[in-house]
Amino acid sequence: MPGNLLQQALEEIQKADTTTALKDVEVKYMGRSGQITELLKTLKDLSPEEKRSKGQEIQTLKTGFTEAYSTRERYLQKAEIDAKLKAEFFDITLNEINPTRSLQAGTIHPLSRMQREVEQLFAEMGFQIADGPEVESEYYNFEALNIPSHHPARDMQDTFFLDHPKDEKHGHLLLRTHTSPVQIRMMEKHGAPLRIIIPGRVFRYEATDATHDSTFNQIEGLFIDKGIGLAQLKGVMNEFLQRFFGESDIKVRFRPGYFPFVEPGIEMDMLWKRGNHSKWLEVVGAGMIHPNVLKAGGLDPDQYQGWAFGFGLTRMAMLKYGIDDIRHLHSNDLRFLNQF
Repeated sequence: MPGNLLQQALEEIQKADTTTALKDVEVKYMGRSGQITELLKTLKDLSPEEKRSKGQEIQTLKTGFTEAYSTRERYLQKAEIDAKLKAEFFDITLNEINPTRSLQAGTIHPLSRMQREVEQLFAEMGFQIADGPEVESEYYNFEALNIPSHHPARDMQDTFFLDHPKDEKHGHLLLRTHTSPVQIRMMEKHGAPLRIIIPGRVFRYEATDATHDSTFNQIEGLFIDKGIGLAQLKGVMNEFLQRFFGESDIKVRFRPGYFPFVEPGIEMDMLWKRGNHSKWLEVVGAGMIHPNVLKAGGLDPDQYQGWAFGFGLTRMAMLKYGIDDIRHLHSNDLRFLNQF
């Protein structure tokens, strides 16, 4: 089955004659409901023995698709760029003809503007700003966050692995799938108590559409001390959302959720009001830091507790400014960017 599927996918990749057509092939096989993605989802229901053999077959299928897709994508991108260059005309004498032509000053990108705003709001609540590498190891991205190699959650985070020799201690190198590895690095370096937020880019191998992209911005928060509970988390997030959106009557609620690095895990919803209409929107994933994560950071879970939260800065920008397509934020279209 995987072998036949790979052959079928390779034929469709080679038939794609534009990057748009190639993207359609990617969505068909690697999208959220793609054929290869659906095969990955079946692994969680298999026995350990079946998971090892079946998982290897599916991984070979996924690797073969990815390599063929990347090769074809590079070829088509070069062909399209060459075609545009042949068709375009650049007038290099424009400024000589009209040397008084005014130049338009640039502005701060809306995502950068929003990140600064979020950092300022949390700094006023006593949080420090932390940063970490975008190229991470398997240990910090998965193992230290209570996601061992056999954990199904690894299939939930389609990862960009780098072509680099494996380190015996920390495993392969990859582009981080979340900002959570910085939690471990900060615990190792500073211990506790700790109160930080971690803004930054994260990367996941998934098809691009109006609400998803392979690169997006995330904000992570971490609060570790003695006697810490979810009440403080709710108070901090309620205060942040009210100030961020400029609305004093925003309400939030907690629902049970699952994340490997917290226990219990929660989903936090915000009551979003527009005119006479309102609805609950899921905006933040959070929970109490799992004891295994505290141990990986060198802390004693019997002495310290803490909570963590994470949300997509890109999605917050879409909500705040009424943006209906995430791709606008990376389009470099001045008609869009000049609005900010």
